Amino acid sequence: MAEDLAVGGGGAAVAPDPDGPDGVRMTWNSWPRSKVEASKCVVPVAASVAPIRSSPSLVVLPYSPLRCKPPCAAVLNPFARVDFAAKIWICPFCFSRNHFPPHYAGISEANVPGELYPQCTTVEYAPPPLDAAAPPLPPVFLFVLDTCLIEEELGFVKSAMRRAIGLLPDQALVGLITFGTQVHLHELGFADMSKIYVFRGTKEIPKEQILDQLGLSASGVRHGAVAGAPGYPKGPQANGFHPSTSVNRFLLPTSDCEYTLNSLLDELHMDQWPVEAGNRPLRCTGVALSVAAGLLGACSAGTGARIIALVGGPCTIGPGMIVSKDLSEPVRSHKDLDKDAAPHFHKAVKFYDNLAKQLVNQGHVLDLFASALDQVGVAEMKVAVERTGGLVVLAESFGHSVFKDSFKQIFEDGEQSLGLSFNGTLEINCSKDIKIQGIIGPCTSLEKKGAVCADTVVGQGNTTSWKMCGLDRSTCLTVFFDISPSERSNQPGIPNPQLYVQFLTNYQNPEGQMRLRVTTITRTWVDGSNTEELVEGFDQETAAVVLARYISLKMEMEEEFDATRWLDRSLIRLCSRFGNYRKDDPSSFTLHPNFSILPQFIFNLRRSQFVQVFNNSPDETAYFRMLLNRESVSNSVVMIQPSLISYSFNSPPTPALLDVASISADRILLLDSYFSIVIFHGMTIAQWRNMGYQNQPEHQAFALLLQAPNDDAQMIIRERFPVPRLVICDQHGSQARFLLAKLNPSATYNSAQEVVPGSDVIFTDDVSLRVFCEHLQRLAVQS
Repeated sequence: MAEDLAVGGGGAAVAPDPDGPDGVRMTWNSWPRSKVEASKCVVPVAASVAPIRSSPSLVVLPYSPLRCKPPCAAVLNPFARVDFAAKIWICPFCFSRNHFPPHYAGISEANVPGELYPQCTTVEYAPPPLDAAAPPLPPVFLFVLDTCLIEEELGFVKSAMRRAIGLLPDQALVGLITFGTQVHLHELGFADMSKIYVFRGTKEIPKEQILDQLGLSASGVRHGAVAGAPGYPKGPQANGFHPSTSVNRFLLPTSDCEYTLNSLLDELHMDQWPVEAGNRPLRCTGVALSVAAGLLGACSAGTGARIIALVGGPCTIGPGMIVSKDLSEPVRSHKDLDKDAAPHFHKAVKFYDNLAKQLVNQGHVLDLFASALDQVGVAEMKVAVERTGGLVVLAESFGHSVFKDSFKQIFEDGEQSLGLSFNGTLEINCSKDIKIQGIIGPCTSLEKKGAVCADTVVGQGNTTSWKMCGLDRSTCLTVFFDISPSERSNQPGIPNPQLYVQFLTNYQNPEGQMRLRVTTITRTWVDGSNTEELVEGFDQETAAVVLARYISLKMEMEEEFDATRWLDRSLIRLCSRFGNYRKDDPSSFTLHPNFSILPQFIFNLRRSQFVQVFNNSPDETAYFRMLLNRESVSNSVVMIQPSLISYSFNSPPTPALLDVASISADRILLLDSYFSIVIFHGMTIAQWRNMGYQNQPEHQAFALLLQAPNDDAQMIIRERFPVPRLVICDQHGSQARFLLAKLNPSATYNSAQEVVPGSDVIFTDDVSLRVFCEHLQRLAVQS
């Protein structure tokens, strides 16, 4: 069986578009009818949803949608039954009969509106705005820069900022906050000279006080300030802000403040506060983000805004502090968190939790770009970034391509654009026997209780609608369902074999227009005892990703949770339920192709950075989990089980087994583990390259062989956000560890006598995939 399983070494074969036109993938495409049968399926019934994925076949309708009567409010879709003569449609969710409004009078079987086309299960409504004359609200970018950096790093930050300002659209509004021991808010609208508002970094400042100090609160104008004086509003303001305030002293269109910003960056110096020997710089990240959120609180409702924080070290002062200024105190590790020996952790998480609530309330996003050799507090800030749908990038330096290229990508247009959107809300409608447990991913529960809320909560639950302050084309959410048939559904008669789920995503696109994306999907109910139909509808890639996200959540929420053991038990239960075997005969065990790669995914998941936190800092673990929770299934599969491609003289590039046996002296291997890409040269290849054979005209083929993996790596890097780290290494070199750590240890120091010359061994006591599968077979067939 290990041989059958190992065939998928480079990840499962991928269909042209595995997510289909709807961007929805389910663990089970045939659903068991009862709660008991669902629990026997082991893998939870869940869907991975990409709410606003771009699709070439997407139909955009320039009018408002037709909705079912409240409380259902589902949108008309291809699965509704339509009586063309009586001009009535029957909702597939609540079976209510709805009359078409007068402007649908012309419909007939030969003339149907776009939302009823059978292939239009996903459509986007673009209704005309209520006030056609008003221009859409421009997006706001508020940069928050850390100045407790060495000169070199500060130089990298400045050049990245200059490039970003050059890429921003002219109408976008820009603001600048710099922070070190104190927070400096720059008044960009004061052109005569540089004017700064300074906030102390030692204590928490409430939002009202921030607005009051900036003269932006309703009472701020009354405190002896004269309306119409310089810096105060003269009357109704442009830019969609409250006329009673003038937040546009701080937030200006790029076209107006590009020169001011560039001169401010030229004058920007390292934080001048003295740092004593043996101490860290005093850095007040928490207060800086509070001031940023407070300032954005003065924008009018519905303004899409992002706080883009560039942080180069840990917060050592004020709220959100993660470590004291004394260098003798190390930054918290996983061991400290397990032993509850991280004195600042819970307080900092609570502070960022409150900041997240404020930002979600305002509808604004926090993006975090952390670049430092030490930790900066991503683990504490995770809650604020994830709940607001922000982007996160973790790099070693602001000069590293991981930061520079990722940062540039946020502002790019056209093909490279991420499609950053704002102010999203997601609502879900389901057939009557389905409840929603919750969502794992970049969103926040709006606490809107409804009939479809399940008793068990997973992630952001207890609601029928979720807020996504920021979302983009690749944003993905995992929705967990609960099957709870009511007594009414057990009535005699023929039960409906189809179930329906509808996802409604309301959002503001990058151009500032409000759109509604509606995706309606149908799946079949099956009798739980009919395992053949269940097996036919199983998606093993989605199952592996959902399990990874689920255990990552459990590891964070439950103190004593043993992820490896939980995964092992789940896999054994799954194999003994769906495998084909004779009792107590391991050699008879086989798995249906739909399940055959799952044991290998779980084997790699057990060894991955999501489960084994050893050798990773809490910041790295938080970063990996945030990306796992927001990426598509195909990207997440690569994080769990990297793909490996082999390049050699005698064959074209071919997928190779993720196994130490794939290493050979005359091969180049390209490993894609999502966060890093490794180009690994075998010993002989490395020697030839060092001798310069590739520069000799008669060795043209060798030059092409060396170039091929580089070209493929660049192609992967171009299409990915955050940009992965590129590692180029040779066999037996120190950087080869990036590859060896991901390979199946089929040859270890214990089995050294069987190793093929030119191959390699891994110094580990971990079991190999073969041993893992043998144990799994033995345990699955036990009676």
